[in-house]
Order: sequence, then structure tokens, then C-alpha cells
Amino acid sequence: MLSLLGVLFDGLAYGALLFLISVGLSVTLGLMGFINLSHGVFAMLGGYLLVTLMDRAGWGYLACLPLAFVATGMASLVLERTLYRPLYRSSHLKQVLLTVGIIFVAVAAATYFWGPGQQRVTLPEALRGRLSVAGVDLSWYRLFLIACGALITLALVFGLERTRFGARIRASVDAHRTAEAMGIHVDRVFQITFAIGSGLAGLGGALGVNVLGLDPYFALKYLSYFLLVVVVGGPGSVLGTLLAALLLGVADTTGKYYVPQVGPFVIYFAMIVLLLAFPEGLLGRKKAK
Repeated sequence: MLSLLGVLFDGLAYGALLFLISVGLSVTLGLMGFINLSHGVFAMLGGYLLVTLMDRAGWGYLACLPLAFVATGMASLVLERTLYRPLYRSSHLKQVLLTVGIIFVAVAAATYFWGPGQQRVTLPEALRGRLSVAGVDLSWYRLFLIACGALITLALVFGLERTRFGARIRASVDAHRTAEAMGIHVDRVFQITFAIGSGLAGLGGALGVNVLGLDPYFALKYLSYFLLVVVVGGPGSVLGTLLAALLLGVADTTGKYYVPQVGPFVIYFAMIVLLLAFPEGLLGRKKAK
């Protein structure tokens, strides 16, 4: 029987994946004010890119990961320019209808090109082993997921808080017209921000094929999970999204392992408790007045 430490470890790895995929949605929703329910489509695209490059092009697993990030980000630039941007200042209902429609188009496209079944990925030998800590065998693959989550968190926090581009993002969000008057190209800032968030989703989708699975309904299947992470963490907060993802990941893994009969509902119970305690999210970002 898996020990409590092992369950906690698996939950943290699961939470790291949820964070990598959800943080882009947190940025677009919290900073840009755009409700992008099709965010999971970019994660699905990253996963299918990984599978295709490994199976048909013979690329290695680790070599495919940065390409999944870059290619997904570039694909999102096309969609941002043609579909998303015209609705930035439209009603939330129009944003929801558009992005839900994109999900169903993506489901049909994925089914057509890759079939309806689950995809499989063979991990490199270095990630297949296990490390024994305090008598508990920890998977190198899950350690790799946690390390990726930690590095991405540091990079995002530094980028948003310590760089000129991060300052431009905050200025564009908090004082749109003032930022434009100061010479900041707000539309370009939003476009790059959108691409980075989508690229991270693609990276998360590629990293998580062996944990989350990958089929044409991925974006629908995990939509509620991504929304839970963003809402509980507080839209626009990188650290809040990370904390929420880890807490919900551990709660979901623990529930499914110890109480499998009601395991799928544990994450929603945890969400209710956290939102009652923190109605604005754990670390929601407040806009300047």
C-alpha cells in the first residue's frame, strides 16, 4: 500500500502539471480580462505535437518539450489575431460562446487526425527509474514534473515583477489608456502575453501525457479542473495559481486513493472549503484603482 508520503508526492506532481497548464489561463483571465475556456485546447495541441514528433519524426522526449512550447505559442498568435482579439472588449457571453465553439472544433479535428483513442508516450530511460527516500520510492518522472513547475514559477514571478516587459503588462492592465499615451503598444503586449500563456499550456500538455492522458476530449475533460485552479488561486496571481494547483492536486490524488468511491468529488469539496475561506482567491491580484 502506498504510504502517505508517496500519495503526497504524487499529488504534488499532479498539481505541478495543473499549474503549468492553468497559469496561462490565470494570466489571460486575471490580467487581460478575457474568458478563454478553450485554453485546454493549447495543452492538447502540445500533447499531440509531442506524440507526433516522437512517433513519426523519431525525436526524443526531452527535445520535443521546448518545441511544444514554441509551436503552441506561435499557433496561438494566429488565433489571437484572428479570433480572440476582436472579442477582448466584448461581453463575457460572447467570449464564452466563441471559446466553447473552439473546443468542439478542436475535438473534431483531433479525432480526424489522430483518432478517438488514448495516445501513449514512451519516457526516456532517465525518467523511468525511481529514487528511494525514507523508504519511499519516488518516480524520477514525477520529480521532473515538480522541478519543471518550480522553474517555470521562478521564471514567471521574475518576469512579471522584475523586468521591463512585466512592468508593461501591469501598466497595460491597470491603466490601459495611460499606457498607450506613454508609448506602450498594449495590443502587442497582450499578444505576447497570450502566446506565453498558451505555450506554457502546450508544454504542460506535452509533459503530462503519461499522467493526464491524451485524447480528443482532453480540453473538455479537464476544463473544470483548470477553472478550479484559477478561481481558487485568484486570477492573475502566479503564486496563487501554484498554491491552488498544489492543494487541489494533493486533495484530488488523496481522495482517489483513500476513498475511491467518492474520490472524484474530493477536489470540488476542497474548492468549496477554500473559496469559503478565501472568497477572492488565495492570492488574487488586485488591480490598481
